[in-house]
Amino acid sequence: MTFTATYTTPAAFDNLLLCSDGKVLTELQFVKDCKSIANQTDLPIFRETCRWLDIYFSGCVPDFMPEFRIDNATPFRKDVLEIVRQIPFGKTMTYGDIAAQIAKNRGIEKMSAQAVGGAVGWNPICIIVPCHRVLGANGSLTGYGGGIENKIELLRLERIEF
Repeated sequence: MTFTATYTTPAAFDNLLLCSDGKVLTELQFVKDCKSIANQTDLPIFRETCRWLDIYFSGCVPDFMPEFRIDNATPFRKDVLEIVRQIPFGKTMTYGDIAAQIAKNRGIEKMSAQAVGGAVGWNPICIIVPCHRVLGANGSLTGYGGGIENKIELLRLERIEF
């Protein structure tokens, strides 16, 4: 069974949809209209995630991580999202940087930055797995599954120049 809740973000952002299996966070996504979500549930993991988001949206780095699980990820997606998860607050990487790191880790000559982009775009746990910190070549802004406006505001919140 999937449980849902919403998180009301600061005005510059779309609100967030939280999903859980009842124990861990399984999805965190920007949603244009969360008001239509029925059967919202109050779970400890939702309270913990909301506390983490409160700290994050205040411009600070939370000192804890809500427990989450990423389901149905291929080994490639797992590798990409693990690298993304390690990008520190206020820092960025490019799709090419991640592709080069995966190629090195796998002992191959080259990895496609476009394939990395697909894996980053698939990320079901936005902000906590900070895919907004991944930029295009030369630091260019590229698409973002949560909406480019949200990506821009997240980068501004973290005081990242782009």
